[in-house]
Amino acid sequence: MPSQTQSLFGQRVFEVADDGHGIHSIRYAVDVVGMALGQDATMVVLPIASLDPAFFQLSTRFAGEVLQKFVNYGLRVVVLGDHSQHSAQSGPLRDFIRESNRSKAIWFLADWNALKEKLAAESEGR
Repeated sequence: MPSQTQSLFGQRVFEVADDGHGIHSIRYAVDVVGMALGQDATMVVLPIASLDPAFFQLSTRFAGEVLQKFVNYGLRVVVLGDHSQHSAQSGPLRDFIRESNRSKAIWFLADWNALKEKLAAESEGR
């Protein structure tokens, strides 16, 4: 599926294509930032399948570097998909996901329905 942009609850959401290329470098993450900003996005959805496995190994610092690129440019980030296999193997990753989900900048969510529910609650001020 190619990258696409849609509006959800007042957010312009840019979904990164799950085309097998994946975010495998900081440079590609910066390219995605440019594509998202070119679409006037306020939020970027990164399907888990689009992320290099190193993203879920916090010791590589890859996740922090990638996510910081998006946040530096004012983009919110949603890592979308089942992360349970990754988080089951790492207490620090579980903690990172839990803390991220408490923020407004970075969320780890299971699916589009979870994203829609979270955005709806946010738009209603809950």
